[in-house]
Amino acid sequence: MGRLEDAKAIQKTDSAQAEALYKTILSTRPETTDAALKEYELALMALGELYRDAGRTAELALLVKETLSVLNAFAKSKTSKLVRQMIDLLTTIPGTTDIQVEVTRSCIEWAINEHRSFLRQSLEARLAALYLEKTAYRDAISLIETLLKELRRVDDKMMLVEVQLLESRAYHALRNIAKSRASLSSARTSANAVYCPPLTQAGLDMQSGVLHAEEKDFNTAYSYFIEAMEGYHSQEETKKATDALKYMLLCKIMENATDEVNNLLESKHALKYQGRDLEAMKAIATAHSNRSLAEFEQALNNYKVELTSDRFIRSHSTDLYDNLLQHNLLRVIEPFSRVEISHVAKLVGLDTQQVETKLSRMILDKKLSGVLDQGEGCLIVFEEQGTDKSYEAALKTIKKLSDVVEVLYTNQASLLD
Repeated sequence: MGRLEDAKAIQKTDSAQAEALYKTILSTRPETTDAALKEYELALMALGELYRDAGRTAELALLVKETLSVLNAFAKSKTSKLVRQMIDLLTTIPGTTDIQVEVTRSCIEWAINEHRSFLRQSLEARLAALYLEKTAYRDAISLIETLLKELRRVDDKMMLVEVQLLESRAYHALRNIAKSRASLSSARTSANAVYCPPLTQAGLDMQSGVLHAEEKDFNTAYSYFIEAMEGYHSQEETKKATDALKYMLLCKIMENATDEVNNLLESKHALKYQGRDLEAMKAIATAHSNRSLAEFEQALNNYKVELTSDRFIRSHSTDLYDNLLQHNLLRVIEPFSRVEISHVAKLVGLDTQQVETKLSRMILDKKLSGVLDQGEGCLIVFEEQGTDKSYEAALKTIKKLSDVVEVLYTNQASLLD
């Protein structure tokens, strides 16, 4: 272990020399003794961490691929652990999704050739998750469907839960809410049969919250997000805990509960996860509370990355903005029977074309009774007509007459018999 200790001692001061020492250890196939295998394993991980810290993605990917040929010397359980740990090193480097996909595919091919079924299934689940990250949803679902058939045959409940959860996320991304909910129900059923690790349980709660929010049941969604946030917090998953907290805030914004938004932002969890993500949600809450389109647009501009990179936040933020714009337009238009679109745009502080597009959509959706005169650039608002109840009364009379005729016909038929 002397060479390994020497390399670690000089790694911070002379990384090039430490790299050379690690490569020397890895250059020969390890002996089958426990000490030799341990030294090889530690050197491999230390070199991988050196590449990760330096952002040398290509060298790290090559190291993983070259190491596969040596892993036969290790026990199967140790091999699986090493492969996953090496790929995990890549996940901590931003913008490496494509390289992760390439490396994972190479590892899957090696696992197939070496008949390592459990490792292959684990890597295929990871690859499906990477496809989701790349927004290659069809590829993800195709891989998941094949994997699920195999997992159901071997009855691997724990892996089944993870893959069914991935399937639910993939269908949700494709806006197939019915299939997404069915997959989540299957995942929860499978989870009830085995011990579910905290991270997996948090993932199930998170997805449940997302699907309830899609159905506008924000109160139930909020409850699930609390559970997810607590689960991620207990496992020190900072990014996912922050996402769950953002979703909790979004639910309160959608329910117009501004006071509760402020209380959440002052809670101990919010203080722990302070940052631009929570600042963005606070800006949206303030704009929504003030019914201010200008503040809303300012928030979208100031926190563009935080509000658009997350698909869930982006979708509901768009709904919030559309509803706010609709309410503002209806309030501005209310005193008029005929008004120039440019004047409406000036009153709400938006571009004329944008206002015209929204007004036309409101008319089509029957949220506004009127017509756009594009030649004159005007909106003509129709007076609301009271419901003519004579039509409904006529239908009821006809129904009664039909019932009477039916009874008379039945009575006549019985007399003839």
